Amino acid sequence: MTMNWRSRKAGRPPAAVLAIMLAAVTALAAPAAPAAAAPGRAGPGHGHRHGDDLALGRPASALKLKDWAKTQATADQRRRKEHPATRPLKGVKVATGTAVAPRTAAGSTSALVLYDSAGPYGFLGELYGMATANLAGHFGTVTAKPVSQYTAGEVEQHTATVYIGSTYYGGSIPDAIPDAFYADVVATAKPVVWMNDNIWTLAGKVGVPAFTAKYGWDPTQSFFGVGNVARVDYKTQPLTRTVPQAADGGILRPYITDPSAVTTLALARDTSTTPETTFPWAVRSSNLTYLGEIPYAYTKETDRIIAWHDLLFDALAPATATRHRAVLRLEDINPDSDPAELMAVAQYLNSQNIRYAFQVIPVYTDPNGAYNNGVPETVTLAQRPQVVNALRYMASHGGRIVAHGYTHQYRSAQNPYTGATGDDFEFFRAHIDGSNNVVLDGPVAEDSGPWASGRIITGKLSYAPVGLPTPNIWTTPHYAASATDYGAIKQSYAARLERSLYFSGQLSGGPVDGHRYIGQFFPYPVRDIGGATVLPENLGNYEPDPYNNLPPRLPADIVRAAQYNLAVRDGFASTFYHPYNGTGPLTEIVDGIRGLGYTFVDPATLIP
Repeated sequence: MTMNWRSRKAGRPPAAVLAIMLAAVTALAAPAAPAAAAPGRAGPGHGHRHGDDLALGRPASALKLKDWAKTQATADQRRRKEHPATRPLKGVKVATGTAVAPRTAAGSTSALVLYDSAGPYGFLGELYGMATANLAGHFGTVTAKPVSQYTAGEVEQHTATVYIGSTYYGGSIPDAIPDAFYADVVATAKPVVWMNDNIWTLAGKVGVPAFTAKYGWDPTQSFFGVGNVARVDYKTQPLTRTVPQAADGGILRPYITDPSAVTTLALARDTSTTPETTFPWAVRSSNLTYLGEIPYAYTKETDRIIAWHDLLFDALAPATATRHRAVLRLEDINPDSDPAELMAVAQYLNSQNIRYAFQVIPVYTDPNGAYNNGVPETVTLAQRPQVVNALRYMASHGGRIVAHGYTHQYRSAQNPYTGATGDDFEFFRAHIDGSNNVVLDGPVAEDSGPWASGRIITGKLSYAPVGLPTPNIWTTPHYAASATDYGAIKQSYAARLERSLYFSGQLSGGPVDGHRYIGQFFPYPVRDIGGATVLPENLGNYEPDPYNNLPPRLPADIVRAAQYNLAVRDGFASTFYHPYNGTGPLTEIVDGIRGLGYTFVDPATLIP
């Protein structure tokens, strides 16, 4: 019997997938796709994209990031004008000397993550707290809670403490930071990282002379400036910063009084002045590291978030040796894939001795006949022995099978494209707005643990009957699922290889809000707040054609992102690729990443 395999290279609208980055807060706004192909058109390729400008996309409107930025700017202008005094605490002990490097036994590293929960934007604090806790989960155990719940002495119980200042206290919002925390920050020799707001209150509580004597700069004379900062230099990498002007809360510019006491860790470049102005984006003195902004909003693969990813090593694992590994994932393979295209890519990777992952969607379905002349079609692995043979070859020649949903689409809905496998979301609803942007609408109507588990388990049982290994790694279709779905995935799979969504309420234990979420990519494996192991994907994918108001993403763009990630001392360059794009671009990507000194590894070896 002769099979006529449909090409997946052109015609099908790219499945715009949200490269979720809010990096910790870019809240996903997926740009939209071109108009859907007419039913029956020769079968196109759905190359959905996770990353780059897509990650930058518009944050979820429920996050109100523009309003937050305006509120911060207004409050800072008031502080600059009024110079409010803070009464120093009595009996504060200011420790002298430099920070003590963490000396903990293997596996005993612990992080204390404190976040703001007060004020009209208190929900942002929880999202930022989750993002920080997830990253700290790479190093060991994590305790995360509102800073208002801090009790005296807690900093001494952890390897390092991180405070994310997202609520600008003052005016109508009383300070929710306990005096005990202010006192402990300057009394401890343990590393403390402070982000963004309220550092000036710390100085005031301690006493400005005592603070400047220890730390070499004066936060009460340091203010947020917006300007035009599109670049942050860290180590040797010119990292990008792509915050829209209207949503930019600015970066605090430290007023340094004793340069000999302060180490500039990263340098911001403001091109709104002539010549350009440079100032510290992050500084360290004694036990205190300060970041002048919260780097979780509007992030992308080349973003200044990379500096934060590496600075966590200084706080939690400073003795970590430099090592650079890479992960390659073949994407969206399903029973309707072309086996010749699969074999070409698999044989190339085998010839290069590359370990890699290959994702499989076990059931292909096109309920609306979008690619079959209007006739509904469903194909299983058992009906495509040539595809299965290609997958067996992959599994026995360096490939690691990864589950990629059950059908990678939802019912017969256009969610948001055609309803066909690979085009649409499976566990989340989405639509295309009037500006041609993909907008996430929240979990599907029937979302529940049993519903998600049913799809997940049914899919997992599809592999063994056709002689394929049963996967123990999962990638969520289009990187979007509910908190409930992620819990169900954890019950069936040892790890997820992906970017993920995290929702307001997950950390606090309150009601989970499916419309307030943060999308995050990771530079190394983490144990997230749900207890799941999440493996990194931080480079995005090759996409030769413009779509969703986005330019093409070429091999050079992926390699450049890998280069910037060299700043992370034990970081990864993790990308994915659609086999229907052939071996040419893949060769450029593989050669480019290896040329930077990365070693490709089997993702299964990263699971604890």
